[in-house]
Amino acid sequence: MAALSVVVPVLSLLLGLCLEPAAAAAPLVIWHGMGDSCCNPLSMGYVQKLVEKKIPGIYVLSLKIGSSLIQDMENSFFMNVNDQVREVCSQLAADPRLKGGYNAMGFSQGGQFLRAVAQRCPSPPMLNLISVGGQHQGSVYGFPRCPGESSHICDWIRKTLDLGAYTQAVQEHLVQAEYWHDPLKEEDYRKNSIFLADINQERGINETYKKNLMALKNFVMVKFLNDTMVDPPISEWFGFYKSGQAKETIPLQETSLYKEDRLGLQEMDKAGKLVFLGVKGDHLHFSEEWFDTTILPFLQ
Repeated sequence: MAALSVVVPVLSLLLGLCLEPAAAAAPLVIWHGMGDSCCNPLSMGYVQKLVEKKIPGIYVLSLKIGSSLIQDMENSFFMNVNDQVREVCSQLAADPRLKGGYNAMGFSQGGQFLRAVAQRCPSPPMLNLISVGGQHQGSVYGFPRCPGESSHICDWIRKTLDLGAYTQAVQEHLVQAEYWHDPLKEEDYRKNSIFLADINQERGINETYKKNLMALKNFVMVKFLNDTMVDPPISEWFGFYKSGQAKETIPLQETSLYKEDRLGLQEMDKAGKLVFLGVKGDHLHFSEEWFDTTILPFLQ
């Protein structure tokens, strides 16, 4: 009976392990792009339902900035990005379902906005950051196309940016100016950009930004290989124009940001934490099959 008394507890332990439910997927936070809203059934609403269908039981928070869907859309054009990031950080900190950590997925400008959240607000912790067409080195000469019914807004934005993207009034009140990166006016950009130049460490090194970004498990960057909206498209992989001209582009690894490792991207790259994905198609055009096979594994 002595042998049996040992075997039974062992079998019970193994049986308990087999019956123990699988760990739940980490929550997912989504941030939409320019001219969109949190719950558009053709965009973010579709993505949310897709994730919930493929990963049963997952908690998905699609960020809304403002008290209505219309205000959410308008804020994607006119609300100071730094204020938006602060608002999102408050939302995330107040949500008890996120306290153990969450994955983040940003679409277009939502990609660099969520990176700002990762760098500025480490609690609750962001686990993986997936940037789908985000412009991490900014964009310039922009908006060859414009979302849906927002075309009249974009016409006005084009004119405003041409007149003075780096003036204080425009920087404070026009979202797209805050990540407007003119390679022919690098000094103006570094001096006057109130958002992108800050999170890209263009005016000095904030060690907290670097430490927080390096805490990510993975930083996934999706570039659309036939993008006609982002200029230059390589910004989606953190590359940009070679300084002083607007024709030749260079990859992230050839930029001073990487060589000086101002954000820790070089160290993350060597550790295998940077993931560069390319998908055929124009800006934010992808298939459900591609999403299932390429993106979902980072969420499970």
